[in-house]
Amino acid sequence: MTMLAWLACWGSFFLLAHIFVGYPLLVWMQARLHPYPVRKQSVTPTVSVVIAVHDGNRHIRGKLRNLAALDYPPHLVEIIVACDGCTDVTPALVRHCRDPRVRLLKFDVRRGKAACLNDAVAAATGDVLLLTDVRQKLSPMALRELVANLADGRVGAVGGELHLENVRTGFAKGVDAYWRYEKLIRQSESQSGSTIGVSGAIYAMRRDLWEGLPQGTVLDDVLVPMQVAAHGYRVVFEPKALAWDQPSQEPVAESRRKIRTLAGNYQLAQLAPWLLSPWRNPLWFRFISHKLLRLAAPWLVLLLTLSTAVLFTRSPLYALMFSGLVAAALMVAAGKLLPPFGRWLPVRLALAFYYLNLFAAQALFAFARKRGLHLW
Repeated sequence: MTMLAWLACWGSFFLLAHIFVGYPLLVWMQARLHPYPVRKQSVTPTVSVVIAVHDGNRHIRGKLRNLAALDYPPHLVEIIVACDGCTDVTPALVRHCRDPRVRLLKFDVRRGKAACLNDAVAAATGDVLLLTDVRQKLSPMALRELVANLADGRVGAVGGELHLENVRTGFAKGVDAYWRYEKLIRQSESQSGSTIGVSGAIYAMRRDLWEGLPQGTVLDDVLVPMQVAAHGYRVVFEPKALAWDQPSQEPVAESRRKIRTLAGNYQLAQLAPWLLSPWRNPLWFRFISHKLLRLAAPWLVLLLTLSTAVLFTRSPLYALMFSGLVAAALMVAAGKLLPPFGRWLPVRLALAFYYLNLFAAQALFAFARKRGLHLW
């Protein structure tokens, strides 16, 4: 019993340390010691902007105005809006847009984002695809900054930076802190080779590298970059290509989106099992460390808590570890019950970690149910 508890304790501890500290530190060191710079140039290839949308009448007019304001030669850009079984006036708003570059693809039956992206890319004519969501606003220079990376023949796809604004509540500040941590990892991955994901709000790629998405794919912003990397191209991060979004201010609002996204990681292993093979996936170690092991984190925390409780009297070290876990749990409880207390940075970070792992645990059950996972 003691030996099993010892193995569970140290196994879970070192895996958690690798997930949240070791791997980020490793790619950061790789980026500093062996940087792999991108040979950016000012180029202007033809671009097809692709937006898949379901019931986006609140955002579509603003999005089209935003795209019209991009600092890029207008005659080199087409905009394709794929409406996925919209039940509102989104198709009518797109149809009556005065910008002649805008094309509408209207699908009466709702099939999910992946199917719409496949059809929209099939209709695209640009050398480069700019994939973006309807809700986020792009900076005027975003497109130029993205395609400048594609001037490097080794680069196949490039993701922009999603910036959160209007961060008001303690929960939103925790989400923002986690997102900044995530962006540091992506930047280090990019500077040392390739990232293993991009933001679905803003990424560009060579159109001839588009393979098509399996029916029902949730995480196109992970699978598409991995497909690009499998072709031998780099996937990089461009912090000057900005998109702005509003974070959820409370956990209830964030849970549905985050659970669906995390469940999408389980789906990736099902739809593209080659991602799990170190012989077929050139970014295997990064994919496992950055994506899949995070799904195990809530269960590793639980295992660490139980094993240190069993070993509590064996050594002051185990007593200290268990007490630290209890103290973190108390901070989470205090942050939930006493919102003013949640403004303290350690409590914000503890709450962010708690909710990240709660959503990861719930994602397993969401994937097991599968119902409507691919829908919006």
